[in-house]
Amino acid sequence: MTTTGRSGLPTGSPAGPPTLTTVAELAGVSRQTVSNALNNPELLRPDTLERVLQVIADVGYTPNRAARQLRSGSSHLIGLRFEPAQEGTTNALMDRFLHTLVETTRQTGHHVLLFSGDPDDPLDGYDDLLRSTAVDAFVITDTYSGTPQAAWLQEREAPFVAFGRPWDDPHASHAWVDVDGSAGTRLATQHLLEQGYDRVAWLGWEKSSRIGEDRRTGWKAAMNRAGLDTSGLGLRITDNLDAARLAAHELLDRRVVAFVCASDTQGMGVLRAFVERGMRSGVDAAVVGFDDSLAAQVTGLSSVRQPLEQVAVEVVGLLRATLAGAPAPERGLVLTPSLVVRTSSQRPD
Repeated sequence: MTTTGRSGLPTGSPAGPPTLTTVAELAGVSRQTVSNALNNPELLRPDTLERVLQVIADVGYTPNRAARQLRSGSSHLIGLRFEPAQEGTTNALMDRFLHTLVETTRQTGHHVLLFSGDPDDPLDGYDDLLRSTAVDAFVITDTYSGTPQAAWLQEREAPFVAFGRPWDDPHASHAWVDVDGSAGTRLATQHLLEQGYDRVAWLGWEKSSRIGEDRRTGWKAAMNRAGLDTSGLGLRITDNLDAARLAAHELLDRRVVAFVCASDTQGMGVLRAFVERGMRSGVDAAVVGFDDSLAAQVTGLSSVRQPLEQVAVEVVGLLRATLAGAPAPERGLVLTPSLVVRTSSQRPD
């Protein structure tokens, strides 16, 4: 038995599920008009659009998703360049961020495409994907080296969202999400001060590191607020376990026994120095790292934890808005980290 919908047209057909041709014939329009109603409704007159959409609803037409992707040229892939882990560090690909990014993009019908590039060329790999239209958009994560990718992609009108603020251009017009590193090291320093340490040292990265300098400001702000002198307490070193171990020995010789570090790699180096001196972490000396890596969790290293899962969710939300043509927010989104206290800095009761 055949029934009719609001348009007065049949809602089903014994010949099988309705097709685009079915909708066109019932609405009295061309197949292209039906396609425009689905993909470019702004091209149709309001009365024509309403008639076609009503027929679609009445007959229960569902467009073939694969065919629509071919017609629109959309790959439903998001490109993400990943960097290899450096030897001598605890830092690897951000597993928590990547896992949530994959899960969240999947919910929106997209998938993440990982690609690599020359470590000395932050733009390597992007051009090939753009030329082949292999991805719909990009997620940029390596903003620690500045954001040349942002300007390059904007010039080519390629959609993207950055995890990391545009350090070279505070007024950048693209969408981005970042974590407040300064707030994290401020929490870490305040924690050590509350544990009774009045000389808290800083182990950071080279001055050229924008992220490292941002984290350094949190340590310095907490010390200044407590009225404590930071002269001779801040060292800039490479992000390497052995470099941190040697720097820790240098400061321990000056009777400094509390450390805030720019990374867990450096925190692990400090812990090794404690062991070499026969010092008990959390009792004779204390250290806090940054990133809450698996190494920190296994060894009992207190660490600043970035909300990477929330970052990924926010990035995907901005990607959806960007792909829909929405303008970037006037300001980037900065999320607040937390402090995970473990035995490396917590005095026993």
